[in-house]
Amino acid sequence: MNDERRNKVRIRNLFICIAFFLPLFIGLFPFDSTASNRDIVYVVPVEDTVEKGLYAFLNRAVKTAEEEHASSIIFELNTPGGAVDAAGQIGKLLSSTKVKTISFVNKQALSAGAYIALNTDEIYMASGATMGSAAIIDQEGNTADKKAESYWLAAMQSAAKQNGRNPIYALAMADEDVDLPKLGAPKGKLLTLTSDQAVEVHYSEGTYPNLDSLLQHLGYAHADIRHLDESFAEKLARFITNPVVIPILLTIGSLGLVLELFSPGFGIPGIIGISSLLLFFYGHLIAGLAGYETIILFVLGIGLVILEFFVPGGITGLLGLAAIITSFFLAADNAVHMAISLLIAIGVSIFVSILMVKVFGRKMKLFKKIILTDSTNTEKGYVSNRNRTDLLGLEGYALTVLRPAGTIVIGDERIDVVSEGEFIQKSAKVKVIKVEGARIVVREISANQTNEEDNR
Repeated sequence: MNDERRNKVRIRNLFICIAFFLPLFIGLFPFDSTASNRDIVYVVPVEDTVEKGLYAFLNRAVKTAEEEHASSIIFELNTPGGAVDAAGQIGKLLSSTKVKTISFVNKQALSAGAYIALNTDEIYMASGATMGSAAIIDQEGNTADKKAESYWLAAMQSAAKQNGRNPIYALAMADEDVDLPKLGAPKGKLLTLTSDQAVEVHYSEGTYPNLDSLLQHLGYAHADIRHLDESFAEKLARFITNPVVIPILLTIGSLGLVLELFSPGFGIPGIIGISSLLLFFYGHLIAGLAGYETIILFVLGIGLVILEFFVPGGITGLLGLAAIITSFFLAADNAVHMAISLLIAIGVSIFVSILMVKVFGRKMKLFKKIILTDSTNTEKGYVSNRNRTDLLGLEGYALTVLRPAGTIVIGDERIDVVSEGEFIQKSAKVKVIKVEGARIVVREISANQTNEEDNR
């Protein structure tokens, strides 16, 4: 009986403890019942020129949003456009993700920027923003060839169609032959939509003064808003992979190595040259354009070129150059652009090399190893041929026919000579009349001349 009473007391005390400590426990570890229901929204900036480095950043952003099961990705666009091939890759990336994609054109989305916006599920624009003017041009600013233009026009229309937009306006952005005078784009002028015009033609779902007001409209006022910015490495990769920067980097790299050949030891030009080339590969590696095998091939090529200075034959040098050039093309996203960049770099390097050889050729440490600078001249006591002035006036006879070259005998010595041009028979008497280094000139002595000399 006592045991039963003690058990009841224990149970009662346990409930009292739970009733007392449970509120304190909940206070220390509050549980937000709405936290698990909050939407996750990523805001991703798309700024400056569109290039392969931007694709690498957006690819990371989309993967992050997918892994976090985000409700939406909002791309805040402010770009003048850029590379068509990079825009094409970005378009495929955005259209293939299952996460809802939204473009907020905050100022401008031109050319490749307009194409990126068209590949998102929804488009919104800030007041005063513009979108369009998407003609395809080459690096010189000229209209691209028909093949590239045809591809781009089809891509613009396809991007508009897949999200239920009228493709005629996308076509007018890229083709000046489309006539849309009511939108300020008569034939001969590309279409650029204002925020009001974009709403009118259903290329924009609405106009909002800023991102916060757009988030409120979308119902994300209390969502978990996560801003995803570019890392320093991604910003550097975007800069390095710019089509304008690539030939500059390669030129600086080649110039640095050329100038290093004229410098004693290993100095600043060599460091700058190698750094430029390493930056080139680093940027393309971060942008996803090059792999480690490309860098290994480049280093192998450099090693073979250096080996050429110690192993004669030229084969290792040629293999090294081939490996280096191949590594550049493997890292490039556009073979034509890379070829132009390499031609610029090689041309400048050859010009500087010629200039330096003309001015500092004898001081160049590499040339000292492969060019003989010593000379054997008369001033140093060297004589290339024995001067036989001792033969002047001596007489002999022709051992062979002289026509005009041949051999004569003076005393017991055979001597190679030439006549003054005339034919001299074998055994005829001759006299040395001129000595010019190794050239000994003789003249035939007639019988009358011999008698006259004897009479004297």
